[in-house]
Order: sequence, then structure tokens, then C-alpha cells
Amino acid sequence: MSDDVMTRPARQPDRTEVTGPEQTDVYDVFDPEPHRARGITVALVHGGFWRPTYDRTHLGPLAEALARDGFHVANLEYPRTGMPGGGWPGTADALRATLAAARADTDLPDTLVLVGHSAGGHLVTWLASEDRVEDLVGAVALGPVADLGAADRLHLGDDAARAFLGGAPDEVPDAWAAADPARQRLSAPVALVSGEHDDVVPPEVAASYAATRTDADADATTATARGADHFDLVDPEHPAYLLLLAEVEELTLGRGGPHHA
Repeated sequence: MSDDVMTRPARQPDRTEVTGPEQTDVYDVFDPEPHRARGITVALVHGGFWRPTYDRTHLGPLAEALARDGFHVANLEYPRTGMPGGGWPGTADALRATLAAARADTDLPDTLVLVGHSAGGHLVTWLASEDRVEDLVGAVALGPVADLGAADRLHLGDDAARAFLGGAPDEVPDAWAAADPARQRLSAPVALVSGEHDDVVPPEVAASYAATRTDADADATTATARGADHFDLVDPEHPAYLLLLAEVEELTLGRGGPHHA
């Protein structure tokens, strides 16, 4: 178990698209080899507890691996807490705008799956709620902060959710209600994948989110990556990557182009 994937070099993206005036209004594109292309876009959303410490570059190895396995990949950036446009609701608004730009990219297939890690897992689950993304096939949330109330009770990331939302639940209740996927209707399927040994975002957070679902929601499934910690979930050299592939393929079965092993 190691977090070396956070600094491991990856190949350069095939292109980088600027979508707005801020340095965070950007996404990287990793293209598959044409003969392996599946006709599916995977949009990646990185984690880091919504803070500036980590940006999209640490998902470079994952983006490279997904492209090698036939997916078109858009690695999305977004402003984090304390950055221009960051915090709530700026982070969510900016991410939606960048995703919209990627969806309008004519070189990326229309069939879309979101994949988010940690705080990015929160964001993709939020995007999959309340019909926020039209025609979204689904999302895979890796080690997700999907239930903000549970995250707050566990003081995850030194109360990162409070910093992101601008206060405690009783101080800014409207922000907590608007940002928390656990309090909203799920409108596209989500697969929540937790690492068996994740002590950064424990599996109980994903389980707490899943327990809030009703018959009115799209499918929310949970899975455990055996032997994995929080960072292994985005490491294509760890067996957890095979679970991610399986979840994406389950969501896209029969969608997009031909699949290749």
C-alpha cells in the first residue's frame, strides 16, 4: 500500500483544452489507439478533500491506463477551497461548466461515464443526482465522500467538508443540503467502490450513502477492493484497477462501440 501513484509520472495528455478564464478551467484528453477505441468517454474527477494540494495531474497514470484500455479520457480540473471560484457552490458550478465543455468536444464520444476519487467521488455522485447531467450513463465513485453528514461526524480530512461548505451544518444548512448527495435523488446509476483498508475515507461512508437510497433512486451499488487502501483505488498497477474496469463495463454494457479485452 503506497501513495506513490500520487507523484508517479505518466505520459503527457494528447491535448489540453482551456474552457474559461481561470487556471482551473481546463481538462486534459487522453486518446485510445483507434483500433482499441470503445466509443466511450470516461471523465475523471480527482480528489484531495476539495483542497488545492492535489490537482488533476495525479490521475495521469489512471488516465493513461484507461486510454490504453480503449476509453477516451477527459481528466477534469476544478477550483478548490481557497482558490478563485472555489468552495461551495463555485467548485460545483465550475466543474459542471468544464464537463459541459468536454461533452461539447466533438472528438469525444457522447457515451459518458464519470469516475471520481475521494472528494471527486462526492462530486461525481452529486453530478449523478437530480438530473444534473443529461444522458449520463452512470458514475463510479472510488473511496467517495458520498455522505457529507457521515464525513462530518468522522471529521474526515480535518473537517474538510466544513471548510469546503463554509461552516458547520447548523451554520450553513442550505449549503449542506445542496451539496450532500445523501440528501438528494440519484438520477443515474452509481457504483461506490471502497478500499478494504481505506483509513482516509472508510468504507462506512459509502455504506452510509447507500443506506439512504430508496425506490425512487437509480441503482447505487457498493463494492470492496480487497487489500486496497485509499490510494490503491486510483493505481492502475493495483488489482483494484480491474474492479474499476468491471464497474465501468457494467455501466456501459451495450453502449458505445465494440468492447475489447
